[in-house]
Amino acid sequence: MAQGMDRKKQAGFTLIELVVVIAILAILAAFALPRFAQLSEQAHQSTIRATAGALAAGVALAKTQWVANGFTSAQTNIEGFGNDNVDVSENGWPVSVASDASTPVMTVTTCEEVWLGVLQSNAPTVNGTNPDYAITVSGGDCIFTYQLDEQDSTITYDADTGEIATTIN
Repeated sequence: MAQGMDRKKQAGFTLIELVVVIAILAILAAFALPRFAQLSEQAHQSTIRATAGALAAGVALAKTQWVANGFTSAQTNIEGFGNDNVDVSENGWPVSVASDASTPVMTVTTCEEVWLGVLQSNAPTVNGTNPDYAITVSGGDCIFTYQLDEQDSTITYDADTGEIATTIN
């Protein structure tokens, strides 16, 4: 009977075993936390690159539809692309939607129109409270500044050439 009591006394963990387990968990956490922070930063960068790629594809598709329709001059409401409401310049690059503009002189309003018209329903927000991107215009180019990581990374759209440039900070 004394033998049965000894087994019951040794059924738990010792203090040393618990301290060792806590120390191992602390060491793992020290290595894992910086890696998780880096993953968050990489996720933001990937989001910016993916959005720039989608914008570039949309801009190229709008020009392709302009060419396919046989146009060689500025047009409003290109049929066959999106909601048939994207306006293009004389070179076929999107320049507005609701403004019916045909020149590549961009404003904040026409930049927003191109963003929403080319990216359509899945576009990241560019207006309202806490938008994903803030819009500015510099030298006639649309600049979309990513707001969610406060690093001021940008996507730039040049309506003269259709070029999309990305700057990751």
